[in-house]
Amino acid sequence: LITGASRGIGAATAVLAGRRGMAVAVNYRTDAAAAEKIVGEIEAAGGRAQAFQADVADAAAVERLFDEVETAFGVVSLLVNNAGISGASSGIAELDLESVRQVLEVNLMGTMACCRAFVVRRNAAEAAAIVNVSSEAARFGGNKLYAYAASKAGINALTVGLSRELAPSGIRVNAVSPGVIDTEQQRNRPADQSEALMASLPMRRMGTPDEVAETILWLLSDAAGYVTGAIFPVAGGR
Repeated sequence: LITGASRGIGAATAVLAGRRGMAVAVNYRTDAAAAEKIVGEIEAAGGRAQAFQADVADAAAVERLFDEVETAFGVVSLLVNNAGISGASSGIAELDLESVRQVLEVNLMGTMACCRAFVVRRNAAEAAAIVNVSSEAARFGGNKLYAYAASKAGINALTVGLSRELAPSGIRVNAVSPGVIDTEQQRNRPADQSEALMASLPMRRMGTPDEVAETILWLLSDAAGYVTGAIFPVAGGR
């Protein structure tokens, strides 16, 4: 199950997982057409996938999501918590607290709700793993994206704490922490901002969603069987 899988890093992870033989639950909140496109791409390559609508900020919707995925594919054994929103950039004096609440509910509370549903329902006879999608904004504070950065810092703390709780039961919990990734949000920057951003990147390029997806799939795999509680930067040295 990959939340927020209709675009960006989530979509790249869904497609890669399908290519590697996993049955993929493609979660989306509003863009059904984009989610179905990802499902079609996976199926065209010979994989199994199905789209599932749910807003992870709604705890009841998360429970329904897991019920529907379990009916379609069986108990979820691999979870990628990718769904997230950035909110608006704002100085602290102008901060809209309702917007802050929304960001925290989607990014942090949504991740917690999905982790809870996953743990309660998992089949103890199978290996299991969770990968949370964080951000390097958790480390440097973001660019006036205080709610976003705080939510991702919360995800990092959750990842470490949950990994210790769940290690004895065989559930590994890790996070990826992307830096500047070539997504729609980055491509919409003004030209002068894009030039300044590129100059700040040690590798002089943005990362790709596929590069983040490769790290996520490794963390889900048996090759990372002794890795838990780790927060992996995918940030090109920035």
